[in-house]
Amino acid sequence: MKAVGIVVEYNPFHNGHLYHVQQTRKKTKADCIIAVMSSSFTQRGEPAIVPKWERARMALAGGVDLVVELPYPFAVQTAESFAHGAISILDALFCEQVCFGSEHGNIDAFIKTAQLLTNEKERHDEKVKHYMKQGMSYAKACALALNDIGHDILDMSQPNNILGFHYVKAIIEQQSKMTPETIQRTVAHYHDETLPVNESIASATSIRRFLQSGHDDVARYVPKTTYDTLQAYRHTYTTWHDWETYFPLLKYRLLTMEPDDIRYIAEVEEGIEHRLKKAVAHATSFHDFLSAIKTKRYTWTRLQRICTHILTNVTKKEMAKALKNKRATYIRLLAMNEIGRAYVRKVKKQTTLPIVTNVKHIQNDAVYHIEKKAAQAYMCILPEPLRTEALQHEYATPPLR
Repeated sequence: MKAVGIVVEYNPFHNGHLYHVQQTRKKTKADCIIAVMSSSFTQRGEPAIVPKWERARMALAGGVDLVVELPYPFAVQTAESFAHGAISILDALFCEQVCFGSEHGNIDAFIKTAQLLTNEKERHDEKVKHYMKQGMSYAKACALALNDIGHDILDMSQPNNILGFHYVKAIIEQQSKMTPETIQRTVAHYHDETLPVNESIASATSIRRFLQSGHDDVARYVPKTTYDTLQAYRHTYTTWHDWETYFPLLKYRLLTMEPDDIRYIAEVEEGIEHRLKKAVAHATSFHDFLSAIKTKRYTWTRLQRICTHILTNVTKKEMAKALKNKRATYIRLLAMNEIGRAYVRKVKKQTTLPIVTNVKHIQNDAVYHIEKKAAQAYMCILPEPLRTEALQHEYATPPLR
């Protein structure tokens, strides 16, 4: 069986994701498509609109054969750490290829850029420092530095190009036998915030914004299973998971923490703890709060990740322990069809990482320690007894089939 990996968030699964799965199978001739999927919070530091179990169910219905979890320490991270975690899991599952969506659409540019940066790392790092001293964000500084050392390379201002580049770079650095492949994104751009009128493919961002504004008519942009799953979750739990809903909890955390306590939280640097404390006292919404503290150096995404770490109480020390080898320490199965189940049976005795269906076997794992805290924080906006039921579901649920 030829396994091909994809790295996803499915927040939520939409027609563009369906196209990606279908094209991946067609382009790579995959027998088994394995999706490694962010758990409760996403790479940009946002709560997923619905829990991972609902999103895993959407993925199976959309043609994915096996869904595994990308734990919080990798999922809520810079593109580099995000990619290292995902690639390490797919490599441990013996995927022959990884196939990602990108704005560029040609894999040669990704390979050329990754090789260039590997060969010119010291020169690139110096230029990154130069641009950051001018007050630029790390991502912006990296893009400019890359343009300085190479010509006709990848456009690193595009979000999916950035992630794709880091997947290829992680493959090289981990000396994986996987080969990369890419599929060009169609129609919708990653950051689009409005639904297109005459198209059936929309960005996940625009779908979430529409749902969060009180509307529910997204059937044109998502598969029927996604639509039904979203409606059922909203009916049962009466809420979407978004930052405005979590803001009272974040505000409570910041108001009751001392600056020294905030300083120990993951990604908090350069005295921003004082800026956070000052702004939160006057903010009446999450949007207003982030708008008050955003700077050229501290981008919206970086601030969202910091806020997520504060909400989940993840410290620098805990994160460093979890990420010390840059690789995942276990593979947690979330969902699988018969093809995925057969593939797991085939590889489970060969893989170097434990394949987990019951979290009691990883209770002492540093990565799972953080993942568990994140799951608990994620469920805190739900009313009782639904909150307690959801937490019990998180710990006791076997992989969906």
